[in-house]
Amino acid sequence: MKDSNFLKEHNAKSMWHPMTHPADSLANPPAIITGASGVRIRDIDGHEVIDAVGGLWNVNLGFSCQPVKDAIAAQLDVLPYYSTFRGTSNDQVIQMAEELRDFFAPDGLTRSFFTSGGSDSVETALRLARQYHKIRGEAGRTKFLSLKKGYHGTHMGGASVNGNANFRTQYEPLLPGCHHIPAPYTYRNPFNESDPARLAQLCLQALEDEIAFQGGGTIAAFIMEPILGAGGVIPPHESFMPGVRAICDKHGILLIADEVITAFGRTGSWSGSRHWGVKPDFMCTAKAITNGYFPFGAVMIGEQVAEIFEQDQTGRAAIGHGYTYSGHPVGAAAALACLEETKRLDVPKNAALRGAELHQGLLALQEKHAVIGDVRGGHGLMCAIELVSDRDNKTPIDKKTAGKIQEVAYQDGAMVRVSGPNIILSPPLVLTGEDVTGILSALDAGLAAAS
Repeated sequence: MKDSNFLKEHNAKSMWHPMTHPADSLANPPAIITGASGVRIRDIDGHEVIDAVGGLWNVNLGFSCQPVKDAIAAQLDVLPYYSTFRGTSNDQVIQMAEELRDFFAPDGLTRSFFTSGGSDSVETALRLARQYHKIRGEAGRTKFLSLKKGYHGTHMGGASVNGNANFRTQYEPLLPGCHHIPAPYTYRNPFNESDPARLAQLCLQALEDEIAFQGGGTIAAFIMEPILGAGGVIPPHESFMPGVRAICDKHGILLIADEVITAFGRTGSWSGSRHWGVKPDFMCTAKAITNGYFPFGAVMIGEQVAEIFEQDQTGRAAIGHGYTYSGHPVGAAAALACLEETKRLDVPKNAALRGAELHQGLLALQEKHAVIGDVRGGHGLMCAIELVSDRDNKTPIDKKTAGKIQEVAYQDGAMVRVSGPNIILSPPLVLTGEDVTGILSALDAGLAAAS
């Protein structure tokens, strides 16, 4: 490896970073992470902190999960790559499909379509949803509905159903036929409604209204995160996702659960859909499926959808979609080992326990720091605080102050993520109580520096 002087000198000079302005990376060079162990990361200067971001929502088992590393190394020696396009398969991906069938059976999902990551999984689900209706003779069902504040990746389809202008405006015009309804976001919503149950019903009424306006026979699918993640950790009322499921059933609309973040234990349940007692038609997964150690994902498909495809005799069910790395044998081997370890550790149990501790700690910080306008969480290890410069008027904080909070927190021992006015926390699911205390202490220091 090049020495630290070289790396610091060339930091961000020859590469553009995702999700930031190139000039900002040059003016404020990113932290250079050179090592990690357990739930901690270490930068080029040897400074070690708790990773309260969990990589990017994906390192559920921490950075020292040896079974996954061993599986990757072993598979590289046996079969480092082969395609799963028509006519070939591999032993690892067949086994993984069977494991996923069993794992997601309570969600009503029985088939897998493998991808390279979350955005690929969303794109796949959107395409297959349209194809499903064409097979059934309803070719007019091409539109998609989704939530404002929702996040569904960065492909053109995903960007089109995204509900955040930051991922849309500079890339428009996007896919036509994508329409959005208000999210059940109690802190900010067009109904000025702070009661979660009443807000859920208002959003469901807005969904019914939009379906009536568009025409139910024109809509292919509704896509949603069981708990909105990148939009600021927005948990809906428990009635919301079941209400969406009922409305979709009423109008013949498929329900796509985007669980790239929430699958495999993060919510304190094995899946976000299961957390709310809902069986979707498709489920998009990735991230934690290999603990972040290998780019891999899977779209899980409901039995009733699978039957329509598999029983087709017209040829319309031939899938003209896939990726070079779909069903990658190394990724499948990593996923097999990761799923086994995820189940062995029963990570939802710890996620629920530590998530409750973290959420309560953030509520205590809100009492102490006026800069915190809202605290969201309470469902596993996904929490957020929304920062304001004026709590009474809910005025969003400025970017410079939010950055200062993040930097001081980092120096005090925790990597946290700033997204707009939100500080998002999505640490590994193997977090300890001591780690939770460390995150809260670091955040306390950062928030104090902003006062």
